[in-house]
Amino acid sequence: MLKDILGQAWEAMLFNRRRTAITMVGMAWGIATVVLLVAYGAGFSHAIEMIFSKFGTNTIIFWGGRTSEQAGGDKAGAKVRFTLDDIDRVTSNVPEIIHISPMVPRDVPVKNDLHTYTWTVMGVRPAYQDIWKLDLEQGRFFTGAEDQQRAHVCVIGSENKEKLFSGGWALGETIRLDGAPFTIVGVMKPKMQEGDGDDSNRNIYVPFNTMSDLKDTKYLDSVWLNYRGDHEMVEKALRETMAASHHFRPSDHNAMGVANLMTQVKVFRLLSIALSVLLTLVGTLTLGIAGIGLMNIMLVAVQQRTREIGIEKALGARRHHILLQFLAEALAITGVGGAAGIVLAYVVSALVGRITFYSAMAKNAEAADIRLLISPTSVVVATVILVITGLVSGMVPAIRAANLDPIEALRYE
Repeated sequence: MLKDILGQAWEAMLFNRRRTAITMVGMAWGIATVVLLVAYGAGFSHAIEMIFSKFGTNTIIFWGGRTSEQAGGDKAGAKVRFTLDDIDRVTSNVPEIIHISPMVPRDVPVKNDLHTYTWTVMGVRPAYQDIWKLDLEQGRFFTGAEDQQRAHVCVIGSENKEKLFSGGWALGETIRLDGAPFTIVGVMKPKMQEGDGDDSNRNIYVPFNTMSDLKDTKYLDSVWLNYRGDHEMVEKALRETMAASHHFRPSDHNAMGVANLMTQVKVFRLLSIALSVLLTLVGTLTLGIAGIGLMNIMLVAVQQRTREIGIEKALGARRHHILLQFLAEALAITGVGGAAGIVLAYVVSALVGRITFYSAMAKNAEAADIRLLISPTSVVVATVILVITGLVSGMVPAIRAANLDPIEALRYE
């Protein structure tokens, strides 16, 4: 029976080729729009994830400030400063921490035989490389032994290499940082950098203990760490540990500044989800317009084949037979048009390629541009919407055809 119904639907489609083709084009355009809009939403979410992944999402940076609330017998306004002892306290009291590193920066003159620049030199532990995801293009990062030995070694950024050595070989070369000689042991890969004001690729890293030759490192400018687990619980434990050590309230956010990157990631993820829902809704409305066109065509088909329906009923066809016949025709048009639309979406995605997004405002950010990511999930979502549209669009004409009175249908001219 199903074979006969599908055969009748196919014959009806072939009989009205032009009308069927136009309807299929509308369905194909509608489903392609749904798939591409869902793919754009997925591409936008992926671009946001790539932006944060380059800097480490499970990362917290904290630094000392000035108290704004009275704690015990201490008045507000006291300056809070962190030292290396606080690194040990945090490590002992916050078990979720994976790596932790102090950071002390200073702008110093950087020289080689031909050039002189003023750049930021950062004194850090070797763990800083894992915390901030510093990928090396050449060489290596300095080791814990070199940190303990106060070795005069450094890792330079990609722009440092370009400016000092005109892009040539830099490993093993000696540069002077505030007059002190340092040997280059590593060169970083270019990181995403927003404009000339961002010096991400112009930073120079030296061992923390060695940094004391360039600046007093008793007080830390900031502490960097990465962790596992819930970001809110880690931040809470961190604030409570530091508050107990430095006599301020954990709720006093002015006493200790915290930059929790996962908090920003969650905000952007919510925005990405909202955008994806909006784009899916817009695509669904577009496909709904194509569905209305299908409904109109099927209503015209019912009117044109009224006498045929009367003959079928006179020969014994039941109401559900007529219903299935016209519903099958609507779903056949929807199915062929939908398959063509999905193919069209893949073709458009391949032709469009990368859509400029973050690279318009940042250097070395092509990985964070938007690509139309057509995933199996987006195809399934679009197919479900397509089936619902086909059912709704085909059901109304099919019900009308099934409810025709056979006598009145036979009299129809």
